[in-house]
Formats: sequence, structure tokens, C-alpha cells
Amino acid sequence: MAQEEEIRYYVRIGTTDLDGTKSVRVALTGIKGIGRHTSTVISRMAKVDEYAKLGLLDEESVNRIRAAVEKYATSIPMWMANRPKDLYTGENKHLIGGDVALARDEDINMMRKIRCYKGIRHETGQKVRGQRTKSTGRTGTTVGVSKKKEGGQ
Repeated sequence: MAQEEEIRYYVRIGTTDLDGTKSVRVALTGIKGIGRHTSTVISRMAKVDEYAKLGLLDEESVNRIRAAVEKYATSIPMWMANRPKDLYTGENKHLIGGDVALARDEDINMMRKIRCYKGIRHETGQKVRGQRTKSTGRTGTTVGVSKKKEGGQ
């Protein structure tokens, strides 16, 4: 009878705790900035079976995945980056983890500062991407159609 392997329920990669009960390619999507395609590329770069459970991998394989996540941004073509032509530096970047939210907040603040249409919409809390606002996205008190009073002219 084979000896049962001990599973690690949480595996720390970067600044994120990943679920060790999921496969490598699914668990890696728990890191912000890494989607399904990116996780597949990272697992192939690390030479790890993408369908193996992350918690059952040995420490050497997990370290290879950590290294692949760190060097991913420098080893991909431009079209795979999630931040091509960065506004401030002009470089092609792939942001991972907390950097994604930080860059998003910086972009919104820049739009507010230059007073562009999207920045003003962000400031006022309205929808930004051209959605309908007549009937949806209402906040505060209820606004709607009121019935006319009958009988009193």
C-alpha cells in the first residue's frame, strides 16, 4: 500500500497564498494579473505538470514556479503583457499582485487630474464606460415615475 502524501493546503507564491488543493494552472489564477493563459505559460516555463495539485508538489518545483512568476514579465512577447506602453515609462510591463491595483488607482487619479471625461465620471461616481444611466445605476433616494392624483383638478 502506497504511503499517503501530505498535502499543503496553502502555498505562498509572491505575496499571495494559493489553494494547494487545486491544480497548478487553476491555483496560479489566484494571483492578480495572472489568468488562465498566463498560468499555463508559467507552469510550462517552470517545467511543472500544470494538472498536478499544487499542494502535492515538492519544494523544488514550487521554487521553480516562484522563479517563473518573477521572470515572466521579461520573457514574454509584447502582446502578452497586461500593461503595454506604460503611460509613465513607455515600457511594456506585466504587473502581478498588488501592483495591478496600484497602477489602476494611479491611472484613475491621473484621469481626474487632467479632467478628462472618464476622470470626471470617476469623481462623480457615475458609470464610466458608456452604460445606460436613465434606469440603472441609481444611488441614494428612489427616483421613479409618480402617479398623478386622481379627482383633484
